[in-house]
Amino acid sequence: MQRLNPDPQFVRELQGVGGDALTKCYQCATCSVACPISPSSQPYPRKEMIWAQWGLKDKLMSDVDVWLCHNCGTCSDLCPRGARPGDLLAAIRNMTYRSLVGPSVFAKWMSSPKYLPMLAVIPAILFLVIWGIMAGVNGTLFPLTEDGHVVYGLIFPGDYTIDPIFILVTIYVLVAFYTGVTRLLKRFKPEGEVIYVGGKKPSVIRCLWDTIVGEIVTHKKFADCGEDKAPRKIGHLAIFYAFIALAIVTSIVAWGHWLPVFLGWGGIEIHGIHTPMPQAFPVKVLANFGAILGLVGLTVLTANRVAKDPKKTESNYYDWYLLGVIWAIFLTGIACELLRLANFKYLAYPTYFVHLVAVFMLIGYLPWSKLGHLVYRTAALTYARYLGRKVM
Repeated sequence: MQRLNPDPQFVRELQGVGGDALTKCYQCATCSVACPISPSSQPYPRKEMIWAQWGLKDKLMSDVDVWLCHNCGTCSDLCPRGARPGDLLAAIRNMTYRSLVGPSVFAKWMSSPKYLPMLAVIPAILFLVIWGIMAGVNGTLFPLTEDGHVVYGLIFPGDYTIDPIFILVTIYVLVAFYTGVTRLLKRFKPEGEVIYVGGKKPSVIRCLWDTIVGEIVTHKKFADCGEDKAPRKIGHLAIFYAFIALAIVTSIVAWGHWLPVFLGWGGIEIHGIHTPMPQAFPVKVLANFGAILGLVGLTVLTANRVAKDPKKTESNYYDWYLLGVIWAIFLTGIACELLRLANFKYLAYPTYFVHLVAVFMLIGYLPWSKLGHLVYRTAALTYARYLGRKVM
């Protein structure tokens, strides 16, 4: 007989991060029946609603099904009591983000809007110090080139400030994700029947490949959640591919700058890529395309979230923090380009400063933000596929 260890404090914490309506659930199972992607054996989210009401923290934190849910909201739309089971699963994921990696203070700061200034002040101070040092070198806070143009490298040189900072931050985030994914997979315990196609256990690499190509890249499960969820899928895909485009641009620019430097140390001289780039340059065209695509996705997702019925589903701070930071990145990024082209130095440099702060807040706090689910969900979906956990 399995011994249960209810945790009343966990229930209160769960209610505080989006699962506040769970006490309304009276176990009618409408949510599990309505979910179009829930496994036929031990379906969710009914069992998660039971465990949450009982305060079974260990059960919920080791439940892979929490990550299989794509939060389409169908279960919450059809719930006769307004218990919002979809919000509950999102709340469990939010709590999981906070517990996987340290330092714990970042997890705490990500949990409430009152800590937002703390998250912003770290990169703000860092970049203000750099700006101040470079102002001393240039003799002004708002320098121009000899031919009178705004160049952001005059106040934030990529060679020895921006590039090293974000390289170190990225390495830290990758280590944090490795630690978090490892801990997450160790927690998981299979629920329901395990069936392997053809009776043979697949390889982890094959499962990871099928998950990325079959689900992540196409967002197929978003379509499976119902035709009326199409705007949500379009919004997610637009932002997803916008970030891919901008990541490609960043990688090309970095390699185009640093590769000639490294080769130059070996006596090999080649021409590199330098910023700012001409508007017709292919890399610049891709960057502008990514920016426009990102704005489209943000507009769709924001409109979709604002239009939600609060009685059926409720947006929480994790949702709005992520949307707000991404909005700040894209708006300031586009504004930086326009202000640079217009040579409005008194607006261009402060805008670029805000842009750097927003980018740091997205990347630096990624393991504790909702965007971290892109990594954790991929790991969970791969694990479920490896186990043979089947959907309807």
